[in-house]
This record gives sequence, C-alpha cells and structure tokens, in this order.
Amino acid sequence: MTTTIDPSELDQQRRTFREELIGHGWLLTSRSTALPGLGPAPVAVYDGLSAFIARITRQEYTAGVTPVQFPHVFSARMLEQTDYVASFPQLLGTINSFLGDQKDFRRLIEIYDAREDWQASLAPTGLALTSAACHPLYAWLENSTVDDAAIYELTGDCFRHEPSDDPMRFVTFRMREYVRLGTEEQAKAHRSTSLDISKGIFESLGLDVEIVAANDPFFGRGGVVLANNQLAAQAKFELVTEVYRGTETAIGSANYHDTHFGDEFTLSAPDGSTAHSACSAYGMDRIVLALARRHGFDLGAWPQQVRSALAIAD
Repeated sequence: MTTTIDPSELDQQRRTFREELIGHGWLLTSRSTALPGLGPAPVAVYDGLSAFIARITRQEYTAGVTPVQFPHVFSARMLEQTDYVASFPQLLGTINSFLGDQKDFRRLIEIYDAREDWQASLAPTGLALTSAACHPLYAWLENSTVDDAAIYELTGDCFRHEPSDDPMRFVTFRMREYVRLGTEEQAKAHRSTSLDISKGIFESLGLDVEIVAANDPFFGRGGVVLANNQLAAQAKFELVTEVYRGTETAIGSANYHDTHFGDEFTLSAPDGSTAHSACSAYGMDRIVLALARRHGFDLGAWPQQVRSALAIAD
C-alpha cells in the first residue's frame, strides 16, 4: 500500500473524519485540537479492545506474560539514556513548575495579572512526560540480569509533541506494549511472533492490515541517515491500514532494538552477554478510531463477531 493521494485531498479527508467523530460524540473537543476527549462509545470500544488484546496475547505468547505498570511521568534523565534528546528533540516534553521564593512569587503574580507570559517564570523540575510505554521498564531493570523467559505487558499514556488536526495523531495517546529481553535470537523471535499475533487480532476485528518496513522520525539531516539505516536493517515494522483513502496509517508496530537498551541500562542476558530487546506496540486510540472508520459510529450496527470480541452489549 503506497500513498497516491494529493496532500490537499488528504487534509480534507482528515478534517471530514474529525468533524464526523465530533458530530457523533466520539471525540470531545477541548482547547487543543490535538487533545480531545473520548465519548461513551469509544470508551466502550477501548475497554473491550484492552481486554481482547490481553486475552489473545496471554494465550499466544508461550513464554508467558508479566503485566507491569508505570506512571506517565519519569525522570528527565531517561530522555538521555533512551537517546531521545539526540534522536527526537522535536517530540519530547519536560515538566516545569514554580520553584521560587516569596519575592519570585510576587513577581509571578505581577506578570500573571498583566496577562504576560507567566510560564517564563517556571523552572525545570527534572521530570519529563513518558515518550514510550516501555521506557520506564528498562530503568526498573537497570544493572540486572534479565529474565529472558518473561514478556512484559505495559499500557501507558505517552506524549509526543506533534500537534495536528488529524484525529489519528494525538499529542498524548495510549500505547500497549509487549517487551522481551534476552539473546538476539529471542528478541527477533519475539518481534516475528508479535507481528503474527497483531495481524491476527486486527483481522479478527475486521481491519485489513499490511506489514511494512518502517523507520522512526529521527530529527535533522543526521536523522535521515539513521532512518535509512533503520529501514535497511529492517529493525522496525508497522502494521498499517487504510483509514484515509489512498494512504496508510500505522496502528501497531514491532521493533528490534539490538543492544541499545541493554547497553544504556547495563542489562545482561543469563549467558552474561549484553541483553537484546524487542517490543510489540499497539496504538490504542488509533485502533479505536480505525474501527469507527471501518464499521461506522453506531456500535449496534457493527458485525456481531467484532461486538462479541470486544464484549459490546447488545
């Protein structure tokens, strides 16, 4: 599947889809177009989807699944260890707060009352918004020998600063991931198995998907080289579907990290070598909206097989 559509037509499709989602109560508008809420119907789909993915993956991953959970905020130092600062500075988000004394507070109020830029009076807290659900996992396991039989299941809110009117690209979104650490063979096998599991999940929900080699949005001229290297190594695959006519949208992925996180967080495999890692990711909000695009906004009219899988009441 390749992009064959004029950009202006694609923009119109995105605007129309957004208007339809708002008109049918699927998206709840807020001050930012990239930060909408979800209405009752998509919340029901999301809950059913979470349970369905959990049920299928726990059946299919023969090594077993270990659920863990982390906050959507972590130490800003993590942005260095994961190489996010060097690779994706355009996406990251750090947290500032008021750290001053009474004199600073009075100045803040003066600026606030004058309707000037009071945010300039805030200072870094050393915290950042989580960019990928799996990143805190590596910090928890830091300086350890990993359990190479464990597949970690994580769901978390993620932040990436790429505001857009496209309802398939929120600034904050929920990601479900399945991570395995171990030898190169184990990590690559996890990626391969995950692609098969994900494809089966999507197709059982009536979504037509393709698996394509992909790359991350590395920043700058050097990022072009990194992206080309990632494509050449086939380190990242995406599961894409046609949400907008003539183009493709990723709703899931499977990635092999080599020893990147093993090196940065000093993680060892049981044989003493540096741990390799791989993850499978589901873009939960995107999947929910892709299902609306495929089956419509009336849950009662969805195919019975899909309604049953997601436990949507009659």
